[in-house]
Amino acid sequence: MSSSVQLQQLPSIPAAVIRRRVSPSELSRVVPEFCGRVWNVLRAQQAQGGRNLAIYWDKDIHLEAGVEMVAPFSEQDEVVRSATPSGAVASITHLGPYGTLGVAHDAIHAWCKANGQRILGPRWEIYGHWQDAWNADPSQIRTDVFYQVEKGS
Repeated sequence: MSSSVQLQQLPSIPAAVIRRRVSPSELSRVVPEFCGRVWNVLRAQQAQGGRNLAIYWDKDIHLEAGVEMVAPFSEQDEVVRSATPSGAVASITHLGPYGTLGVAHDAIHAWCKANGQRILGPRWEIYGHWQDAWNADPSQIRTDVFYQVEKGS
């Protein structure tokens, strides 16, 4: 189940990420793996992070997966600084298992088409902090989905 699409202006969110080009079939494995690896680096540095995220920079899936940053950290090995795009976005909150996120992406595409909004390349997902209750009821898993859109379109 997804909420309705909203058009909003957002600031950039700093992040610690691992960058790779991946295939669609790798996403369900790679995103959680990269987020975990980033958390390992942040914990070792005692750096304060936020929610997990994945940024998809283009249709070829140039992926950045990791963690929102609340405080500075030192780049280490493959963990580097990045940020979500700022500006106009179409967004939706999806409640449900990660395997059903396509519904949220489809809803944004349909809404943009119906409302004359032109989608630019970047899109990203921010994953809610895991709650034990979600193990028993995955319909409550929260993921916020964002697509950058052309300003003023």
